[in-house]
Amino acid sequence: MKDIEGIATDIVDCAIKVHRALGPGLLESAYQACLAYELRKRGHAVECELELPLEYEGVRIEVGYRIDMLIDDLVIVENKAVEKVHPVVEAQLLTYLKLKECKLGFILNWNVPLMKDGVKRMVNKL
Repeated sequence: MKDIEGIATDIVDCAIKVHRALGPGLLESAYQACLAYELRKRGHAVECELELPLEYEGVRIEVGYRIDMLIDDLVIVENKAVEKVHPVVEAQLLTYLKLKECKLGFILNWNVPLMKDGVKRMVNKL
């Protein structure tokens, strides 16, 4: 099993590398593709646009939720390219963490001058 903090470090390192190369102003999908490429180069399993069904009263319900990225089946990454990350995005990530039973997630806002200012780490206390 991979170390979750090692995965977290690689996610932030790779995000900074991609952002330095591309800068702000592109679509989320461009950053996501490049981040996935960098993480895979480091040996991580990366799933993108992963469907996340909801279970209600024992019934699986497809409601259209999609996780931007799932790294090593342990860490969720939500990519944004916005002026400001709204609290609803944080609530969304926490919901995804709970539904997927993951402990750690990141919101990466690529629309910032310095990537370190666009990284929001969130924890789900299962």
